[in-house]
Amino acid sequence: MTSPDSPPLVSPSPCPPPPPSIPSSPMRSSPAPSSSSIPGPPSLPPTGEVMVLALGRKKQRVLIALSILPNLFLAFLLSSDPLLTLSPKHHCHLPGPPPSLEMLNATLPWEKGQKSKEGGVSQCKQYTNRSQTAVTDCEGGWDYNVTEGLKNNIVTEWDLVCARYWLVPVEEVCFILGVLTGCLALGFTADRLGRSKALLISLTLSVVFGVLVCVSPYPSVFIVMRFCLAATSAGVYVTLYVSRLELCEPSARLVATMLAGLMTWAGELLLLAVALGCRSWRGLLGVGVAPLTLFLSYGVPGVFPESPRWLLLSERSADMNSFSERRNSSRDVREDESFTELDSEPAPLARPHLSLPELFHSRNIWKNLCVLGFTSFISHGISHCYSSFRGDVRGTASSFYWTYLLSVCAGGGAWLLLWATVDRCGRRGILLLSMTMTGLASLILLGLMEYLSEMAITIFSVLGLFSSQATASVCILFTAEIMPTIIRGSGVGVVLALGCVGRLSSPIMDLRNHYGYFLHHVIYSSLALLAVLSILLLPESKRKPLPQTLADGEQYRRPPLGRRRRDNVPLLATPNPET
Repeated sequence: MTSPDSPPLVSPSPCPPPPPSIPSSPMRSSPAPSSSSIPGPPSLPPTGEVMVLALGRKKQRVLIALSILPNLFLAFLLSSDPLLTLSPKHHCHLPGPPPSLEMLNATLPWEKGQKSKEGGVSQCKQYTNRSQTAVTDCEGGWDYNVTEGLKNNIVTEWDLVCARYWLVPVEEVCFILGVLTGCLALGFTADRLGRSKALLISLTLSVVFGVLVCVSPYPSVFIVMRFCLAATSAGVYVTLYVSRLELCEPSARLVATMLAGLMTWAGELLLLAVALGCRSWRGLLGVGVAPLTLFLSYGVPGVFPESPRWLLLSERSADMNSFSERRNSSRDVREDESFTELDSEPAPLARPHLSLPELFHSRNIWKNLCVLGFTSFISHGISHCYSSFRGDVRGTASSFYWTYLLSVCAGGGAWLLLWATVDRCGRRGILLLSMTMTGLASLILLGLMEYLSEMAITIFSVLGLFSSQATASVCILFTAEIMPTIIRGSGVGVVLALGCVGRLSSPIMDLRNHYGYFLHHVIYSSLALLAVLSILLLPESKRKPLPQTLADGEQYRRPPLGRRRRDNVPLLATPNPET
């Protein structure tokens, strides 16, 4: 027994007592060392970029070139409508040898011009028995004075003039509706079945319907087959566009897209040269359809493989393993590290299902799609106003060659401008600038058309045509970059389809003989100013990786105007004691 004054008995212990515990605090705690807090080598690229790198630089460039080459011949199928439907000067056919000018004045009535004071002999009427009192419709057909374009097109072959002229705008409307249908249907097919399968289906159907168009015996058959050919050709264009973008790294996307646009521009110039040589619409379309049979070889295994980004969202683990097998032959250290990361990730067990409720609740994706679709609608619709403005205002239509070359050269110049500025100033900035120029050119033409000279009207028309085509090109590139892979084909198809809706105004105005052109132009100009404001809601996609899923696409948001710089350095970061 111990007394109270004696010290307590303490058992000897070889270890000192533990230090007092410190209460944990979320602001002062030292987190466990992790890969995000320990400085180390640069982060590896996303898995989609890894699979693109797995192709190898040489293979990647070959596939991009293969995706660009068909654009040269797609221009023959998608840009040949102005040549096929060009209506030359004509008059009623008179029996006997070619009549002289005095004979025409004595046989055909004189009509005043609809838009100018100048007139000429009637194109649809003739005197009855040369009495110069009674007038009747042409009885023996028409004689055509072809000075531009094809010697024999659908107008001259089937006499689609006068009372049958309405078939020409109907064909143009059906052609645009075919492009619209192909963009929507085959863009969705590319998302569901894969890029390579959709491309092979579109190419096969394009060859079949191209042959049927060339042998069409009647206008009704031609219009139906032309609708189908437009749909399948648009499917080839959309599928190649998406596949090409998914094969590129962020720094090479603009260059590849620009080269494809310039290839289309070269095809439009080649189209005019071939038209001057063959002089027949059947031969012109045949020149465009025949090379497509060679591109059917893309369906041979190994020639044009499936998009690696789409494979990541599918259940084809065998195809993914074929990409990762290139790791053994790679010499790049960084690529080897990327392939190691790819091998360590488990292959997807099932194809990811596109959840419709999740898609409907993806408000940011829908917002971006609506803004870009609306901008595409305005840019495609207002282009026709600029190309025909001089003829609508002054009543003197320009030469077909001048109008065609002006439109084509404006498109080529727009691609060169985009190549020089988009990667420096960003997609959103250039889109905003080009749409602003489009609206300003339109307002100047409408407000000062009574005071502008012929040269000034031509300059502002070229400026508006140039800026509207640049806007349309940036819209498609922007859409392909911010839409996730799971709906990229459908997103690009929707924006192109809305552009086709804007293009429908051109044949409708032709059917009405351009009556109401001023109101038509005013509406598009007002909508262009509204589009300028809506572009401010878009994010920036310059040098950013392509999103894969809907969740990735939702992260593409417009940065706030009052954004403050964020410090990514962790508070009280402590070094790893093990290093």
